[in-house]
Amino acid sequence: MTDSPAPPANPLSWTGGADGFLTLLDQTLLPGETRYINCETVEEVWQAIKRLAVRGAPAIGIAAAYGVVLATRDQASRTACDAAIEAACDHLATSRPTAVNLFWALERMRRVAHEFDPEQLPILLAKRLLAEAQAIHQADRAQCAAIGRFGAELLAPLGKGAGILTHCNTGALATGGDGTALAAIFTLHAQGLAPRVFADETRPLLQGARLTAWELMQRGLDATLITDSMPAPLMRDGVVKAVIVGADRIAANGDAANKIGTYGLAVLARHHGVPFYIAAPSTTFDLSIASGAAIPIEQRAAEEVTEPMGVRFAPAGIKVDNPAFDVTPAELITALVTERGVIEPVSEESIGALLTEVVAA
Repeated sequence: MTDSPAPPANPLSWTGGADGFLTLLDQTLLPGETRYINCETVEEVWQAIKRLAVRGAPAIGIAAAYGVVLATRDQASRTACDAAIEAACDHLATSRPTAVNLFWALERMRRVAHEFDPEQLPILLAKRLLAEAQAIHQADRAQCAAIGRFGAELLAPLGKGAGILTHCNTGALATGGDGTALAAIFTLHAQGLAPRVFADETRPLLQGARLTAWELMQRGLDATLITDSMPAPLMRDGVVKAVIVGADRIAANGDAANKIGTYGLAVLARHHGVPFYIAAPSTTFDLSIASGAAIPIEQRAAEEVTEPMGVRFAPAGIKVDNPAFDVTPAELITALVTERGVIEPVSEESIGALLTEVVAA
C-alpha cells in the first residue's frame, strides 16, 4: 500500500485496466491531512475497510467490489482465478459485519464470476469483473443524485435557512456520489434554500467533526459543529426543524441500523415533534431479516473510546462497551428516502411495495 496523489474531490477511484489498482482517500487522517493510498491486493482493501480508511456503507461496498478485481491478478489458470475470487469474497466479507451494502456488492461480484464462461481466459474474467465494479460505482453515483432530489423535496417545506441536524458522515466521503442524507442538504443548498446545518461530533471517532464539518465547509454551507449532548435543547428551542441521517442496514420492517447515537436522536426528535428522516439507497435494505433485532452490530476496539486519536482520556483497565451502531425502531422514523422515492409511513408493507423488485434484482 503506497501513498499516491489524486484529485481531492474523489475519495475512491480505480486507475488503469483490469490489472490496475484502487485509490482511496485515507479518511482516518482528515481533516488535518489529505493523503491517498493505492490498494494493489485484496488484503490492502480489507485493511482499508477495517481501519476505516474507507467508510460509509455504499463506499465500502464499492471498495470491496474493486477488491475482488484485484484477486484476479497474476492468476495463471482459470481454476486458480476462480478460487482466488471466492477466497477474496469470503475474506472481504469479514471486514465489517453491519453494512449490508458490503455483502450485496460481494455477492454481485461472485455471481458474475460464477456465470462467466469457464472456458474463457482469466484476463477476460478480470475485465468483466472490473466492468461490474465500475457499474456498481456508477449506479451509486446516480442513486445519490436521486436521493438528494427526493430528500430535498421533503426538507424544502421547512423554508429558507431552516435548521437541519445530521449525524455521522453521509456525504461524498461515504458513497460513490454526493452522499445520502448530505445529498439532500447539498441539493437544498443548490436550490437557494440555504439550510443551517448542525453536525454533531459523533463520538468516539468524530466522523461528524472530522468529516461532515469538513465536507460542509468545502461546499460553502452554513455549518455549525455541536457536541453530541446538544441536540435536545436545540430541538426544544425550535432551532432544529428536522433530522436526516443515513443507515448501514434497514430491516424488512423499517428498523434501521446507523452510527451509534442515532437511536437517541430519534427518541429526542419524537419527543419534540421534529421529523426524523433516514436516507439510504435500496442496496442498504436487507429484506431477508424481519426486524432490527437480527442486525449484527459491530463491536470495535476499546482504545477508540479510551485513547481517541492516540490520546488517553480514561484510566487504564477500565471496561469499555463500544458498539459502532445502534438500531432505530421503524415507529420513530418519519420517512425513508431512497433513490426510488420516499417511503412514508415506514412499514413492512410500504417498504415491500416500493423496493422488493429492485432489491431482488
